[in-house]
Amino acid sequence: MSKSKKTAEDTEASIDESVETHGEQTATKEKNDASFEFGPKSEEGVLYLGIDLGTSRTSVTASNGVRETVASFVGYPKDVVSRKLLKRDVLFGDEAVKHRLSLNFYRPLEHGVIKDGDAAANIKAAKDLIGEIIRLAKPRKDELVYAVIGAPAQASIHNKDAILEAAKETVDSVMLCSEPFSVAYGLDMLDDVLVIDIGAGTTDLCRMHGTMPDDADQVTNTFAGDHVDNTFAELLTERFPEAQHTIQMIKSIKERYASVAEQLEPAIVQLPVNGKPTEFDVTTELRQACQSIVEPIVEGLAQLISTFDPEFQERLKNRVLLAGGGSMIKGLDSAIERQMHERLGGGKCVRVEEPVYGGANGALKIAHDMPGDYWEKLK
Repeated sequence: MSKSKKTAEDTEASIDESVETHGEQTATKEKNDASFEFGPKSEEGVLYLGIDLGTSRTSVTASNGVRETVASFVGYPKDVVSRKLLKRDVLFGDEAVKHRLSLNFYRPLEHGVIKDGDAAANIKAAKDLIGEIIRLAKPRKDELVYAVIGAPAQASIHNKDAILEAAKETVDSVMLCSEPFSVAYGLDMLDDVLVIDIGAGTTDLCRMHGTMPDDADQVTNTFAGDHVDNTFAELLTERFPEAQHTIQMIKSIKERYASVAEQLEPAIVQLPVNGKPTEFDVTTELRQACQSIVEPIVEGLAQLISTFDPEFQERLKNRVLLAGGGSMIKGLDSAIERQMHERLGGGKCVRVEEPVYGGANGALKIAHDMPGDYWEKLK
């Protein structure tokens, strides 16, 4: 089967222009008097991909069974010396972080959108990152690649064209949706549910009510993983000014010990002081930093609940889904529930089982559920 790449104008059709969902996943869409049936399908010669293009990590789930994830970092050798040392033109993920002093180092979706500063370089980094995650999905040379990309809500609103442009060189058809929507879709929770997707740069909140969410159904704030890191670093410097640390060291400590639970595992770490490894108890500072995102999250929940149909507010309040890498902070679901009880008189928050692949799984399900005829119309 020959590969014919779609143009940017063709791929501009996104999931919100293509799907209508109803109750129990038996949706149909009528277009030009044609009725398309939704449902999983397997099509010879087509590889379907669900991609979660995240601020911190980018993950893929593929119809061939492959699941891969990579940290959303891209690096290019700075000069001929670093090129000779690294023996590659581009590095990704943890390897790029490891060699970042030798690289022009990019995190293309650092604040939940493709960065304006050095826009061309960040678009190139996003394109290369998408290309790498597709390569990791192991498409055959004779396969067409149809991908649904879940991106941070603000990126899917403000950087839609740039993301589609970045993807078009490595896929044959592409659709775009917000990460919270893909998480909800993957779990068949499309009616009266609130999704909290905590990434590194942003926390996206989205209410689902049996239709495609619009701007009024979504709230985004920057109280997310990076905010926790920066707050933790400030508190650490304030209490232990002699301790030396980098933001990568801070992230590693957070990933191991992050918790807002009432019963905490002590966070005892070693940090250099004048070159000598020294032990510090950072339990209190890390808990305070993690706790700092709870109130803004509940504030966003209150906004989405209070502006919802009054008859369904109670149901919405009791169907809160916690997703994204930040959801792995221990006790965060319980902490959100406690503040919801204080602020809203109740509520129930449930953590997704697969925070790393939840968005990618949902995006793959969207790809599978798209009518075959619809993909064929993307010419």
